Amino acid sequence: MSGKPAARQGDMTQYGGSIVQGSAGVRIGAPTGVACSVCPGGVTSGHPVNPLLGAKVLPGETDIALPGPLPFILSRTYSSYRTKTPAPVGSLGPGWKMPADIRLQLRDNTLILSDNGGRSLYFEHLFPGEDGYSRSESLWLVRGGVAKLDEGHRLAALWQALPEELRLSPHRYLATNSPQGPWWLLGWCERVPEADEVLPAPLPPYRVLTGLVDRFGRTQTFHREAAGEFSGEITGVTDGAWRHFRLVLTTQAQRAEEARQQAISGGTEPSAFPDTLPGYTEYGRDNGIRLSAVWLTHDPEYPENLPAAPLVRYGWTPRGELAVVYDRSGKQVRSFTYDDKYRGRMVAHRHTGRPEIRYRYDSDGRVTEQLNPAGLSYTYQYEKDRITITDSLDRREVLHTQGEAGLKRVVKKEHADGSVTQSQFDAVGRLRAQTDAAGRTTEYSPDVVTGLITRITTPDGRASAFYYNHHNQLTSATGPDGLELRREYDELGRLIQETAPDGDITRYRYDNPHSDLPCATEDATGSRKTMTWSRYGQLLSFTDCSGYVTRYDHDRFGQMTAVHREEGLSQYRAYDSRGQLIAVKDTQGHETRYEYNIAGDLTAVIAPDGSRNGTQYDAWGKAVRTTQGGLTRSMEYDAAGRVIRLTSENGSHTTFRYDVLDRLIQETGFDGRTQRYHHDLTGKLIRSEDEGLVTHWHYDEADRLTHRTVKGETAERWQYDERGWLTDISHISEGHRVAVHYRYDEKGRLTGERQTVHHPQTEALLWQHETRHAYNAQGLANRCIPDSLPAVEWLTYGSGYLAGMKLGDTPLVEYTRDRLHRETLRSFGRYELTTAYTPAGQLQSQHLNSLLSDRDYTWNDNGELIRISSPRQTRSYSYSTTGRLTGVHTTAANLDIRIPYATDPAGNRLPDPELHPDSTLSMWPDNRIARDAHYLYRYDRHGRLTEKTDLIPEGVIRTDDERTHRYHYDSQHRLVHYTRTQYEEPLVESRYLYDPLGRRVAKRVWRRERDLTGWMSLSRKPQVTWYGWDGDRLTTIQNDRTRIQTIYQPGSFTPLIRVETATGELAKTQRRSLADALQQSGGEDGGSVVFPPVLVQMLDRLESEILADRVSEESRRWLASCGLTVEQMQNQMDPVYTPARKIHLYHCDHRGLPLALISKEGTTEWCAEYDEWGNLLNEENPHQLQQLIRLPGQQYDEESGLYYNRHRYYDPLQGRYITQDPIGLKGGWNFYQYPLNPVTNTDPLGLEVFPRPFPLPIPWPKSPAQQQADDNAAKALTKWWNDTASQRIFDSLILNNPGLALDITMIASRGNVADTGITDRVNDIINDRFWSDGKKPDRCDVLQELIDCGDISAKDAKSTQKAWNCRHSRQSNDKKR
Repeated sequence: MSGKPAARQGDMTQYGGSIVQGSAGVRIGAPTGVACSVCPGGVTSGHPVNPLLGAKVLPGETDIALPGPLPFILSRTYSSYRTKTPAPVGSLGPGWKMPADIRLQLRDNTLILSDNGGRSLYFEHLFPGEDGYSRSESLWLVRGGVAKLDEGHRLAALWQALPEELRLSPHRYLATNSPQGPWWLLGWCERVPEADEVLPAPLPPYRVLTGLVDRFGRTQTFHREAAGEFSGEITGVTDGAWRHFRLVLTTQAQRAEEARQQAISGGTEPSAFPDTLPGYTEYGRDNGIRLSAVWLTHDPEYPENLPAAPLVRYGWTPRGELAVVYDRSGKQVRSFTYDDKYRGRMVAHRHTGRPEIRYRYDSDGRVTEQLNPAGLSYTYQYEKDRITITDSLDRREVLHTQGEAGLKRVVKKEHADGSVTQSQFDAVGRLRAQTDAAGRTTEYSPDVVTGLITRITTPDGRASAFYYNHHNQLTSATGPDGLELRREYDELGRLIQETAPDGDITRYRYDNPHSDLPCATEDATGSRKTMTWSRYGQLLSFTDCSGYVTRYDHDRFGQMTAVHREEGLSQYRAYDSRGQLIAVKDTQGHETRYEYNIAGDLTAVIAPDGSRNGTQYDAWGKAVRTTQGGLTRSMEYDAAGRVIRLTSENGSHTTFRYDVLDRLIQETGFDGRTQRYHHDLTGKLIRSEDEGLVTHWHYDEADRLTHRTVKGETAERWQYDERGWLTDISHISEGHRVAVHYRYDEKGRLTGERQTVHHPQTEALLWQHETRHAYNAQGLANRCIPDSLPAVEWLTYGSGYLAGMKLGDTPLVEYTRDRLHRETLRSFGRYELTTAYTPAGQLQSQHLNSLLSDRDYTWNDNGELIRISSPRQTRSYSYSTTGRLTGVHTTAANLDIRIPYATDPAGNRLPDPELHPDSTLSMWPDNRIARDAHYLYRYDRHGRLTEKTDLIPEGVIRTDDERTHRYHYDSQHRLVHYTRTQYEEPLVESRYLYDPLGRRVAKRVWRRERDLTGWMSLSRKPQVTWYGWDGDRLTTIQNDRTRIQTIYQPGSFTPLIRVETATGELAKTQRRSLADALQQSGGEDGGSVVFPPVLVQMLDRLESEILADRVSEESRRWLASCGLTVEQMQNQMDPVYTPARKIHLYHCDHRGLPLALISKEGTTEWCAEYDEWGNLLNEENPHQLQQLIRLPGQQYDEESGLYYNRHRYYDPLQGRYITQDPIGLKGGWNFYQYPLNPVTNTDPLGLEVFPRPFPLPIPWPKSPAQQQADDNAAKALTKWWNDTASQRIFDSLILNNPGLALDITMIASRGNVADTGITDRVNDIINDRFWSDGKKPDRCDVLQELIDCGDISAKDAKSTQKAWNCRHSRQSNDKKR
């Protein structure tokens, strides 16, 4: 906007025509603030070139950036673009600009603002107090002369932050791009008058940058010389923290003399270095003055310890062009070369240690070629409204443009694969819509004045809305699911409160009116943390909710040098003169050092024991070789920088291929397994091939995954509610329909997860398991209701630190914590576990009130656990230089044994050289172990273990009695069938079911037994075990005798509490839910009804509150609106039976491996000992307790000897998995590998290493948005509920339950269903006709049968067809009638 009242007649509009009437409060959308060109850093290509300008650009390289308020940041930008109205060449030479080069030219009717990108922005003439606003650049230009701006002006508050003399001066101009500031002050340099001057000199016809002022009144001042050869030039800067910087300037003559003196002192012939430069270049007038160096001359925090060298130095060509840049260590970091003919036109540049990039130009000064000797090169072809970019791989992109000058935009882009994307812009160049290669359009709605996005509408019609205050600060954002983020600010624009979409509120407090740094925060729990800051804005101390303090030290450059925590823990960091981290030391003096090459790449890490890990890089800084402990991995890249080959420690290769858009299309593994990927026009994976196994991926309009097909058959299906939240995933496993159902509260938080398994033929529900979650008023997920158990409540303090645990109303576990909130004491009845830590924070000891279970831990300087000592025995560990476990030495009263572990370079287990000295095997190149001391192994083309057979040693007479294990998998590489045979007779057989997330939900095992005739054969009836899950943690195991449920420590895979319930007792707890009770007795004549899911959810929540005796006010109000009371609803609930349960505490090692089960009386009722790989060594189990948990995330399968490990099966004898990693290289280069240091590292998911001596936290139940992002699934819309409720059903509910006067109005309009008689008829048809034919019934066929038999009226037929979305439409019963 021009800032002028629209009532000024005669002003022109943007499209021509004058304003003849208007209001003084309306601003004109005049063509003011339009730039001469697009932003140099906007659209870029390669290293980099702006093809819209045809210009070589460097968008921004920072040479100085010390922390602080309004810091002095010296950054350079370059553009070979030449404006028609250039400002004078700055002190960095032609083509270069820095922020201080902003300049305003005052012409008769025009103001020309030259920005630090080398562009010119044109504004109309301004009268005192007027402002111009560039809508395309979001920039205000204001002329001084008034004490206040209009109260409704967006800059009114920011204006008042200026000193009064600046506001009142009509000769000063101010610019800003935000109502939060800062202001750029555009004034003039006061010069010393000549001796013969009597009157004050007139002000110059330009304004230069003299300083900055932020909204707190803090200033940054540019000091310009008033006289002499550098008159008007910046020679000093004072930043907002009162640091002073001196800018050393030189003239061309001084540089020429310096060059001559250097030549003489070096004994060389002086090069041609003229004493003067031409006064004009393509980039503006040039006075030849250049910046030579910048010194820090005053530092309030370090007044006596100033740097002995400049912070940055610059070198120059004889023509005054920037040639080199030296950092604060004096090392050269940049170099530039320019055209011999055109001064300032860059033709080459390089970073130190990197290749030189060269450029060629056409006669119009546009870049036509970009030459990269170690990567992609590009050519540029310019036509009218069209630019063609071709790289050295012959890939071509075409940019189609519209608009001119600063409003030029790319409206169409042809990609290298032929696909086309398009963009639409408004009249001032702001994006309004983007259409992807599939023709789908995303719309953007910018505010007409500010340009801020107010709404985004995706192709499926879902919208996100954004709201701002008068100062352009985001106050609210509403996502497509209706959840809202809210923010509040104080009068200075500082954030004081943020309300997250889940309702959690965080508050911020400030104690300094001149700072934007908070002194305290308060989270949703009410916990308060306080912070103190240095004058430079660096955190000095952080005090948590318990009053415990962490302190931080920094050096003058803002780098953290030390962290001091409670309990004496400190860490120290050292840096070299370039600011690179070179050492980290802990409290005990253990130091890790780092080395770098000249380009700044990290080349070596030296551990405290002196071992060295090295990395080599290619010309562009990409790692090409890593070496650790003598083992080497290497990587190769193509010209586009894409990894094309990996070479493992064994010398095996994995190769990759890509399409023209750099998308991976083929991967061939170390073992030759080949996987291919196909993408649609928008880049989504739509087809994958894995050694002939073809999977198709299907999406909806919003790119949400809806289903997959494998080998032509449907695999998983995803369903979502109208808010886009994932509600159901289902698939078929071994003929069974298995599903996972999710429920959320109104804040989008997960409240329930239910797994169901249905019979293959009858669809009868075979298994159901549900875990519910509840949140306290502060938003913490502190309550979990396991299936058929009382609620588990986690007692916390502060921001959620664990203090205790309750099961129902019974406290079970209490914790005591130190000043770092680490556990120091755990109590469970008479059981007490005391934990201590080393000065470096490592686990030092765990002592029980039972001395035999005490453990002490010893660590080496590298942080490796080398000894565990207990009263019974001591285990000592040895490691390779790569950190792999190589041996265990166990000593006890009557025991002294060493067990070595040998691996090939890639980590595959090898025969022990001490036990098998004749073995010549040195590696498994494909990572597939074919034999060991006990078995022979076979794999399929997917790398899955398919057969394991007893190894018959050489010289032993073969009797054909070897046992053979066979493994069969589904299309997702999950083990579904296992057999063990001997003498070709089956010994055991098992089958496994999985849910769509790959979690095992059932196991059926047939064992060999003697039948009535005396023959040995597999049992006819299998032993069935069911499994229930809470996220990725297995919480329930149930068979025909007992149910065992596990409660884990929050955020981990370490089991805490074991609850065992006999199946007979469990049967007595079966009861209908409140919703089920009402539905089953709510129809006419006692028939049943079907409630909408929303109502079921409300009743379930009410029931849980009644059972917990915590009925919320919200529920009470809802009941009251229905004319009901809590007591009435409680009377409708089935009675609750409390079964007898056995409760034990898991006593685990440092990894989470159970060592003992402790009763509440403190007695050990089960204990066991394992080796480091999880193999059971001995077990004491006098009470015959079933304890199948092994290493974190693992469950022991007796029939196969394998450990189920969530995504895979683990073989503890080999210490590795039997199938390859589902996440591929993300989990490591060896796809079978379990952590090679199992003493401290674990893999609870069967995916990747958790590299700590304690299990890492896992998140609380994910929000829908997180779930969708992780699964790439939640992108479809479904109905909020199906049309299932009718007025008469709810009427009959009231008639059959006089005490339930439910208010039906909220649901009465949701649709109709047929009456219960129709339901009976449907059941008859299903039983008599369809099942007798052995066919699965189709409900549309059933409906047609009802119509043909005249058992349904026309009205009911129509409504039922609508509800069922039936394909039949004829209604023969109407014809008969």
